Amino acid sequence: MTPKYIFVTGGVTSSLGKGIIAASLAKLLQARGYKVTIQKLDPYINVDPGTLNPYEHGECYVTEDGAETDLDLGHYERFLNHPTSQANNVTTGRIYQHVINREREGAFLGKTVQVIPHITDEIKRRIKLLGETGNYEIVITEIGGTVGDIESLPYIESVRQLLWELKDEDALVIHLTLLPYLSSSNELKTKPTQHSVKLLLESGVQPDILVCRTEHAITKEMRKKIALFCNVDANSVIEALDVPTIYDVPLMMLKEKLDKTVLSKLKLSAKNEPDLESWKNFLTRHKNPKNEIRIGLIGKYVELPDAYKSIIEAFIHAGASNEARVRVQYIHSELIADDNVAQKLGDLDGILVAPGFGDRGIEGKITAIKYAREHNVPFFGICLGMQMAVIEFARNVIGWKDAHSTEMNAKTKHPVIDMMSDQKNITKKGGTMRLGSYVCELSKNSIAYKAYDKSKVNERHRHRYEFNPKFQAEFEANGLHITGINPETKLAEIVELKDHPYFIGVQFHPEYKSTVLNPHPLFVRFLKAAVAFNLSSK
Repeated sequence: MTPKYIFVTGGVTSSLGKGIIAASLAKLLQARGYKVTIQKLDPYINVDPGTLNPYEHGECYVTEDGAETDLDLGHYERFLNHPTSQANNVTTGRIYQHVINREREGAFLGKTVQVIPHITDEIKRRIKLLGETGNYEIVITEIGGTVGDIESLPYIESVRQLLWELKDEDALVIHLTLLPYLSSSNELKTKPTQHSVKLLLESGVQPDILVCRTEHAITKEMRKKIALFCNVDANSVIEALDVPTIYDVPLMMLKEKLDKTVLSKLKLSAKNEPDLESWKNFLTRHKNPKNEIRIGLIGKYVELPDAYKSIIEAFIHAGASNEARVRVQYIHSELIADDNVAQKLGDLDGILVAPGFGDRGIEGKITAIKYAREHNVPFFGICLGMQMAVIEFARNVIGWKDAHSTEMNAKTKHPVIDMMSDQKNITKKGGTMRLGSYVCELSKNSIAYKAYDKSKVNERHRHRYEFNPKFQAEFEANGLHITGINPETKLAEIVELKDHPYFIGVQFHPEYKSTVLNPHPLFVRFLKAAVAFNLSSK
């Protein structure tokens, strides 16, 4: 079967939620029995977001096969409950790199290499490759940026060409736009949407469906007006009201019949009504909690919560599983010190020390971990958070006051965290880390084993530095146990304190694998411990 293609573009302003609309539509089509995938085309020239500052682009999401990708892929996985891969995220940098490499190899036989046809041909190849190799029935392609951006033009042109090449029923365009509300005149304005569609038409692309973000309901007359001026039928003007959570969007799109409209235009049968009972059950638990807990997220990018997007969403999934509302308190690690730690962390039911790179704010993270350890507050350390837990224990329990990571102090006599030996001679930052899924074997009777309920798991990684195995005996003797190891390298993946309600650090990133229908067991267990701590302190 030839895949059907759906392209999602955006206009008027950025951050309207193209990724959430794409993921919601994919969820509805999946629930109707179709095999669906989503890909993101990112206009920036970086090869991937792996070296981007989180303040610039938010979280860098990592797939099973080790691709460093846009955070929207996390939304795709959380909604579809299915892993993505390198093929699901394409950047301008990767497109140009591939074309230039081919030119250097002589692949174009001396022709002048141009945006059209060479760049657009490669974009089209990437779009079609995902559908053909993955055996998908429907491929949804989200185009990053906003219509009218210079960076997005080659992608829009590629869509135009594909629409010309494919049959009418094999492809369609959904354009997400904004209907701003003017409080002074008490009305929604359609003109920005009209201008946005006009820009898209100037590139030769006619949208088939308009999804309109709005704070107020769209009247029947307004739908007709938008349809008339934007050259779509009235049933193809979809209302996207603001909702309490992103997880309400699939149900809102179901109510608006977005999936039925799409299937009709693609000449596909509606099959069965979508089975969303599990999704609705999740929302019921999420919106009707029995307890409320406060979790401190200790990091250095807390001014931009998107830097920790997957962690925040994992809290939502695990919170619903525990029937608990999670109030996340973002705490900048640079602002934590010995003289204020009790004041900043004293009212928390759990402490999560977040991943990161570099030495900024690490002493605050170490101070927070010491507080959690000494006051029996449930603690969860992820990646750098796990490494800081090792350093804290080495300094304050074993007594190695200079203990450190060689990332921050190359001259320490107790390098309890050190770079992997096969990375020490690599100087380029991009693509040098341990990335993607690796096996972890768990010790029986450990916190991790009880959480996962199995002895072997696969988790995703993104780091260069590791627990230094030459110090393992001293840590074990003093009570910090290595309860998860990689069976091939024998490197530590999980550390735990057993005489503590919940104290666990993991070298991997469990947040990447948490989904609505499968909340991550370590997050579920962490929040369960936080609920118990909260109840015991009342």
